[in-house]
Amino acid sequence: MTQRLYNSMSERVEEFVPLAPGKAGMYTCGPTVHDRAQIGNLRTFLAEDLLRRQLEHQGLVVTQVMNITDVDDKIIKKASEAGRSLEEYTAPFIAAFFRDLELLAVEPAASYPRATKFIPQMLTLVSRLVERGSAYVRDGSVYFRISSFPAYGKLSHLDTAGLRSGASGRVDEDEYEAKEQVRDFALWKAGRKGDLAAWPSPYGWGRPGWHLECSAMSMDQLGETFDIHCGGVDNKFPHHENEIAQSEAATGVQFVRYWVHAEHLLVGGVKMAKSLGNFVTLETLVERGHDPMAVRFLLLTGAHYRHKLQFQEELLQAAEQDVSRLAAFWRRCLELRSGDGVHETGELGVAAERSARRFEEAMEDDLSLPDAVAATFELVREGNRLMDAGNVGPEGAEAALSALRSADTRLAVMERRALRADALSTEERALLEQREQARRERDFALSDRLRDQLLELGIQLEDTKTGTRWRRA
Repeated sequence: MTQRLYNSMSERVEEFVPLAPGKAGMYTCGPTVHDRAQIGNLRTFLAEDLLRRQLEHQGLVVTQVMNITDVDDKIIKKASEAGRSLEEYTAPFIAAFFRDLELLAVEPAASYPRATKFIPQMLTLVSRLVERGSAYVRDGSVYFRISSFPAYGKLSHLDTAGLRSGASGRVDEDEYEAKEQVRDFALWKAGRKGDLAAWPSPYGWGRPGWHLECSAMSMDQLGETFDIHCGGVDNKFPHHENEIAQSEAATGVQFVRYWVHAEHLLVGGVKMAKSLGNFVTLETLVERGHDPMAVRFLLLTGAHYRHKLQFQEELLQAAEQDVSRLAAFWRRCLELRSGDGVHETGELGVAAERSARRFEEAMEDDLSLPDAVAATFELVREGNRLMDAGNVGPEGAEAALSALRSADTRLAVMERRALRADALSTEERALLEQREQARRERDFALSDRLRDQLLELGIQLEDTKTGTRWRRA
């Protein structure tokens, strides 16, 4: 199997060849925990989860590192206003973030380094840059000298010569005026002993710049050169551009080999953002009755990860129906696996093989999950048709289930929905079994009454040649 990925550096789809055979190092820019993550952020984390799952499906051992930015200007300001320490202020948002990941079935990373725990590594990186002449000290702050790195701009493909002050992100223009050039960015920001966020350094008390944090943590965890760096498309410039400059200036070697960026989630044609107030959190959607599996499905399949996705809450209803269809077919395959005496035509086995092949071809082509899922739904349609006609036995059901299981190693919604505890309550299951017994005994009056009871509980039945199917009305 050959995996192809769009590399933002080369601006083309390339074959992914890891540094070490059978292994892949992957760094993903995690949350800045000054507030709850919104689902636009979560779309990026889901795209990264999809990438990791795909590489693992192909047999690679993936070491994923996701940082947590627990110190920056916004966090300091909000923590100060709340009269709390950084750790006290960020703790509930970090806990909420992990709850969101769990609800969305995101595989845990190998590590979640927090910026405040890696200050020594950051200062070591700053010292190397100062020694090499790529950074300079002004009034207790340390700045990266962009003129020392001629390749600056190679990721974002921008003309960076005329960068305005403050364009390098999260730098207060008034406080940090001592730069040689306006486009230089802060590695270490001067502070005072006793500040809410201040650590001792050779340059005086202060705190790290945002860009410095990711370079220090990623290289500490994955090495000076690693395979994949992920993030949202808005991180490409200046954050990732600055990471490349400071990392390669310090080490003299390539920082990252493949850059993977996910596009924005839109609301009314505008990027979903806290600053615009047009955001929604997973917690809010769950409180409104939406299934996290439907949220995962929509954010992953609504558009290719490199394309913008227009979010409307109404779309979650369609996603809910799609997940339910997939789960219902999964359950139907499970039930038919144990059947006997059914004439097998072999058609479902052929359809399952075709679906699995098309799914993998799409996924190997830069994670084209919307196309891959279309192949899965073709299997569902064909499978239901054959089952309704009584042409599927254990062999065909097992083949279809195998294709579904393979697809679900990436989708991660079907089995969870099909087998979760609330698929049928104890009462609902008992009524369904009673009705099946009544039908076998040809007690159709009782069968109809039990059907009505189940419908009152929200369970709609469909009697077919191969048995009774149910779904939530």
